Amino acid sequence: MSENSIPAFPLRKARVHEVCGPAALTFAAIAAASAGDQVLWVRRTRLGGTVYPLGLAPFLDPSRVLLAQADTQADGLAVAEEALRSGALSFVVIDITQPLDLREGRRLQLAARTGQTTGLCIIPEGMGSNAAETRWHAAPVLDLEREDSTLMRWEIIKNKTGTLEAWDVRWDPETRCLHVVPPVGKRPGSEGAPG
Repeated sequence: MSENSIPAFPLRKARVHEVCGPAALTFAAIAAASAGDQVLWVRRTRLGGTVYPLGLAPFLDPSRVLLAQADTQADGLAVAEEALRSGALSFVVIDITQPLDLREGRRLQLAARTGQTTGLCIIPEGMGSNAAETRWHAAPVLDLEREDSTLMRWEIIKNKTGTLEAWDVRWDPETRCLHVVPPVGKRPGSEGAPG
């Protein structure tokens, strides 16, 4: 692995992944941006508000985002399953508020495989499906030395096909690129760092 890549990102296509943590929405927006064309974002009506497409502009073109609101989690899962299965979209995000049982998780995985679409469930911390391909924790990082308010820590906390690891990352809204940030003291040219 080079210092500028994350082996499990972009998210594996035709699979459903999960993310939790205070920066989960940012993770979802960056993952959607890396996925390609149209994105469907499914959210429960009772969560209040909605995803504001213009708020996603630093990550992806808001005209690429389709929004769906569902009255119940079952309705939201049905919408997400059909969208994943259809293959008409490149990425589907669904806000999950209650644990998925194995049957629900497997149905989403089968739909993603059929449609060759990537799915991402935004879940509360401590909750997740056994069927998820990967589960990520995303959180902002306060780094006073760098004075960088966009720094985040992405950690894989479940991975069916690889290892568990963590990276500090920064999104550049001008270039719409994700950068892996080496830890302080490990930057090229610093003492004890390679190269």
